Amino acid sequence: MSVRRRWIFAGAGTALLLALAAIALRPGQPDRASGARLAGTENYLAGVAADVYLPAHAGVAPIVVLVPGGSWRSADRRGLWPLAELLAEHQIMAVTATYRVGSAQARFPTPVADIVCGIDFAVQRAKSAGVRPGPVIVLGHSAGAQLAALAALTGHRFAHGCPYAPACVDALIGLSGAYEVMSLADMADALFGVPAGQDPDLWRSGDPDTYAAQRPNLPALLAHGAADTTLSATFTQAFAARLTEAGHEVRVEIVPGATHSTIYRPEVIGSRIVTWIAGLPASHC
Repeated sequence: MSVRRRWIFAGAGTALLLALAAIALRPGQPDRASGARLAGTENYLAGVAADVYLPAHAGVAPIVVLVPGGSWRSADRRGLWPLAELLAEHQIMAVTATYRVGSAQARFPTPVADIVCGIDFAVQRAKSAGVRPGPVIVLGHSAGAQLAALAALTGHRFAHGCPYAPACVDALIGLSGAYEVMSLADMADALFGVPAGQDPDLWRSGDPDTYAAQRPNLPALLAHGAADTTLSATFTQAFAARLTEAGHEVRVEIVPGATHSTIYRPEVIGSRIVTWIAGLPASHC
């Protein structure tokens, strides 16, 4: 990225932070997903919760772990409940997982370690419910897409203190992802705890671009709203280009009319996700 482009993103960092924080949970979103397929809410780590949505029928099912955004300062998963319910209706097990965040003084790599553990939990929970895991997919929105990408690309590199057997991610879905953290200036300070200029190596270790060449057999679906005025679609397009260069099979969806706060709604992206998952091969891990 050019120096000029980095400066533009840095200058907009405060405004972007406020916008993303506001989008984390819009007024009028449901207080709780209402579908009968919600099996319950469990702490997969002490004080770190996940909601489990089981498919209607026993047997083999894909597993999707959904990771919310929130500018690395919050991780409110309520906005992802309707999408999780839709996935369960299509015979896909869905787990919406929160994680520790900067507002609670949790710094990188703790949020990534939490997501990796949430994936391990989801696979174990599936087996305990009689679901035979198909492909395991991690899905993230905004800042959650950056964490999901790290978890998918690096496996258990950042794992720590997780009580479940290690699982392997077969595919990645990113929705309006904030992938290039070096371009997000003061906003990503919440993730790292220090400015990029003070510890550039730390920031690089938390940038998904650093690991683009790893796991080239990992497919990715990267979607972005064409009407997203909060986070530019260039984040998705640039990350897709890097993954493609590294050998990944990448599908990019720029969704007409979708914004940063609507891209994860089931009526906007649900059918695209379900169709893409149906085309995935069985787990290759």
